[in-house]
Amino acid sequence: QLQLVESGGGLVQPGGSLRLSCATSGFTLDYYAIGWFRQAPGKEREGVSCISSSDGSTNYADSVKGRFTASRDNAKNTVYLQMNSLKPEDTAVYYCAARPPWRPPLTPGSCFRAIKYDYWGQGTQVTVSS
Repeated sequence: QLQLVESGGGLVQPGGSLRLSCATSGFTLDYYAIGWFRQAPGKEREGVSCISSSDGSTNYADSVKGRFTASRDNAKNTVYLQMNSLKPEDTAVYYCAARPPWRPPLTPGSCFRAIKYDYWGQGTQVTVSS
């Protein structure tokens, strides 16, 4: 059974850092494109970062570029999102999602669309507040 489980969320002060983890099981992580999304109360789910399955390249939303870094450790079946210089507007539930290899590859722009991903974790809350 394919599973994604996020962890690492919490309360942090503005300017602080957090590292989110997404532990995967039931599939070979190497072959799947991975997306990080977030959803704040009353807002639509927003794509934050995506990792290509073909070469591991990453893309970032403008709102987090230069502050967030996504990575994957295929040997550990885990994906990470390092978040630095956090701002109150980063407060949201963060999700990881996986797109299977039998679907066409994503373009850099389309990888931020939630509908492109088949499998989702349950989310982890990130709150940035003083």
